[in-house]
Amino acid sequence: MTLLFLAVGGAFGAVSRYLVQGWVQDLTEGRFPWGTFAVNISGSFVLGLVFALAMDRAILSPDVRVPLMIGFIGSYTTFSTLMLESWVLVEEGDLLRMFGNLALSVTVGMVAVVAGLAIGRALP
Repeated sequence: MTLLFLAVGGAFGAVSRYLVQGWVQDLTEGRFPWGTFAVNISGSFVLGLVFALAMDRAILSPDVRVPLMIGFIGSYTTFSTLMLESWVLVEEGDLLRMFGNLALSVTVGMVAVVAGLAIGRALP
């Protein structure tokens, strides 16, 4: 049953990622991959928050953690897409955007996960 719930979480995460990434990319209309950036940052925040609730506070049971953390969030955030889009920028000769994409994603992702952990740990 765990695998079924994991798969359902993964399906919802993949669909959510597709919709959010597309929506943000359409809004920004730029060559910079803002859609993937938004997915990675929001996913980092949510993963930090859920981790704090699940592991530090033991609010979420393992039956919920696996489909949510591994299924949904793991499928929603796709680091491989970040790498591929960065490499495409290299192939296009746009090293400044490639370095900007990587630096922003890593730096703001760390801030987002710390913020999620802090909020999750501060909740009553």
